[in-house]
Amino acid sequence: VGEHQLTGHKVAVKILNRQKIRSLDVVGKIKREIQNLKLFRHPHIIKLYQVISTPTDFFMVMEYVSGGELFDYICKHGRVEEAEARRLFQQILSAVDYCHRHMVVHRDLKPENVLLDAYMNAKIADFGLSNMMSDGEFLRTSCGSPNYAAPEVISGRLYAGPEVDIWSCGVILYALLCGTLPFDDEHVPTLFKKIRGGVFYIPEYLNRSVATLLMHMLQVDPLKRATIKDIREHEWFKEELPSYLFPEDPSYDATVIDDEAVREVCEKFECTESEVLNSLYSGDPQDQLAVAYHLVIDNRRIMNQASEFYLASSPPTGSFMDDSALHIPPGVKPHPERMPPLVADSPKARCPLDALNTTKPKPLTVKKAKWHLGIRSQSKPYDIMAEVYRAMKQLDFEWKV
Repeated sequence: VGEHQLTGHKVAVKILNRQKIRSLDVVGKIKREIQNLKLFRHPHIIKLYQVISTPTDFFMVMEYVSGGELFDYICKHGRVEEAEARRLFQQILSAVDYCHRHMVVHRDLKPENVLLDAYMNAKIADFGLSNMMSDGEFLRTSCGSPNYAAPEVISGRLYAGPEVDIWSCGVILYALLCGTLPFDDEHVPTLFKKIRGGVFYIPEYLNRSVATLLMHMLQVDPLKRATIKDIREHEWFKEELPSYLFPEDPSYDATVIDDEAVREVCEKFECTESEVLNSLYSGDPQDQLAVAYHLVIDNRRIMNQASEFYLASSPPTGSFMDDSALHIPPGVKPHPERMPPLVADSPKARCPLDALNTTKPKPLTVKKAKWHLGIRSQSKPYDIMAEVYRAMKQLDFEWKV
């Protein structure tokens, strides 16, 4: 944790040793994280203010988040009340939608990568496995943690990108509502079999509306899986949805300048307003005046809880940290990679997938292949097109020749 000397605001400083990241072969991962975080300005995505480079180290100056991981919170308190789970899920989906609109798929969404601020609002972090999407291009790399990975990812099949994030969001929502994971097993091949089968336990205390949403998001067939549009239109998701999460015109934030924040930066740096504005319009995120401006505006909006502005932080929760939240049963120690067993409301409401172990699953590593939309086949063109038309007919498509 550091402190910006002139503004006095706390920041998190991630120190990366050049030699160490080369030896661990994570240079590409770090570059992706920096590249993506530089682009993003969203209330529920961790902000990168500045990258300072020295001959031996990189210093990533990032937004300070004091609440810890969502994973740790669930391990400590068990399942979250439905209203609070919806509030957090709305924030997470808004951030994921923002990423997808900027042609970035996260690919490693899980409670460990969702941080909580002082007001218990969600902040997505760790974009090291993310990937830029291109029109007409598919991905094949197996990324992320096995428990949260979509069937097509663990099977090594091609995927466009957004649909794998939707699956992971479905697993996160299940974890929030149930305090455990929909698919879990000590034996990785058995875990993969469960994920491919797509069969998971729905506790009786979940209402029918959210259960249908979970089943739509955790649909094995990616073509039938819910999209962000589907989720946004779902009755359960729309309840008490803050307007700032999905603004009608998400592009307007780039044109808004906070005059009060500009004046504060001028006072701290003893510079003119035109100098600050020039720094902001230059588009250089490393400019010290631009860094100071974003620190001032982010911290003020958090303190003011300004929920109706697109770049603002969402309002604080009243009961999220209440002691009445369910706790882990005595004697059960949460595993660092898995959720604790489900705290049951009745003998029937217990998930059978509650195995714990002490071995952290290793992420899958499959050589990345670049794919483009198209068909490679030795069949005759007539046979290929006949098969295409047959598939389109099954999907109720219409076409003209």
